Amino acid sequence: MKYKYKPQGVCSTEIIVEIENGIIKNLQVQNGCNGNLKGISSLVKGMTVEEVIKRLKGIECGRKGTSCPDQIATALEKIERGEVEVINEQ
Repeated sequence: MKYKYKPQGVCSTEIIVEIENGIIKNLQVQNGCNGNLKGISSLVKGMTVEEVIKRLKGIECGRKGTSCPDQIATALEKIERGEVEVINEQ
């Protein structure tokens, strides 16, 4: 399934993640630090949701108290709780 999440407190404006059987199949982050986010997206493909949360949760960017990686972890936690919008597959 694909999910769409609006991150808070960071430069990125949208996170779209595709998950199959607890595995990240694809991750796209709109805006933010393009090269870094492409790198993170590439690295998390094939990882379990739990492992990505464990590795990214709590990473901060400057004095924001959060970061794009932390917001990815937050999105995944909210997906697990059913709190994130599902994108209809067509």
